[in-house]
Amino acid sequence: MSTALRKYQRLEATALWRAGADAQRREVIVAIGDATLVVSDTQDRPLAHWSLAALMRANPDETPALYHPAGDSDETLEFGEDESEIVAAIEKLRLAIHKRRPNGGRLRWGLMGASAASVLAVCVFWLPGALVDHATSALPERQKQMIGNAILADLVQHHGPRCDLPRHQPLFKRLRERLQPFAPASLQIAVLQDLQVPALLLPGNTLVLSDRLLRGFDDPDVMAGYILAQLLTGHTEDPLHATLTDSGLIATLRLMTSGALDSAALQRRATTLGQMTTSAMPDSAMLLQGFRSVGVKSTPYAYAVDPSGETTLTLIEADPYPQAAPRAVLSDADWLRLQAICEG
Repeated sequence: MSTALRKYQRLEATALWRAGADAQRREVIVAIGDATLVVSDTQDRPLAHWSLAALMRANPDETPALYHPAGDSDETLEFGEDESEIVAAIEKLRLAIHKRRPNGGRLRWGLMGASAASVLAVCVFWLPGALVDHATSALPERQKQMIGNAILADLVQHHGPRCDLPRHQPLFKRLRERLQPFAPASLQIAVLQDLQVPALLLPGNTLVLSDRLLRGFDDPDVMAGYILAQLLTGHTEDPLHATLTDSGLIATLRLMTSGALDSAALQRRATTLGQMTTSAMPDSAMLLQGFRSVGVKSTPYAYAVDPSGETTLTLIEADPYPQAAPRAVLSDADWLRLQAICEG
């Protein structure tokens, strides 16, 4: 641009200049200055300076060429046909200036694209998590129980029969009371035959135990440890949160609008849980505090989770009751009945 200006700075021409709509046209001398057109009278007295960047042509490709400042069509410069050299120079400079200007259309499209990308990023990365958080906290307990019962029904259908019967409820009541303050009175306990994962906490305070957990150990402290781990995990993260995360954005939206989670999402969640082989476990410090609060040894559970004891060494070394717990988790008779629950 600067090279082009230097090339044309010596050009001068005569033109007809009109200062306003009511003014008479007068002959002037026009010279190309530093990014301006300098309008002078015949005595070389400056009359006006026009910015080349704000110069508009009123009659493109016509003669005589007629120019005016942007936003003021009343002030004009008219070049005759014999001044084609300066007209050509002005057009080249206007074109060079135009090319250097930011492309408004491209800028608009770029801004629109950036905005759309931002909205998309919000929808993809922020919205699902925010919606799951909201649904988890806003959904009534009754609906959570319905979701938990539906997942339990799918687990029963695809992974093994349910063994517990109404006559077992007094036994579960004594177990809940023994694990206070972590086992609420609303906790529903179900036992499934041959479920791979030892214990699961479903939405709505539904606890599922595998009969393998009951039959596989002589000490009820192991079962108590698994139950405690599930309940403590449920305190820090509502099982509904994991269910909705697994179900996806569309299913969560439908839940918020219809009040029910669609069957496909429930089946997917049941399939995911049915394929698990290990139960959730909170950090060791939380677990140890839980064992201490309910008066249960942590070592039997630690060895059940990891027979080598390597990954659960803290639970073994810091067992709050290294010798003996204050009282048994269940009486021998209750524990034997619980172990045989799937035998009829």
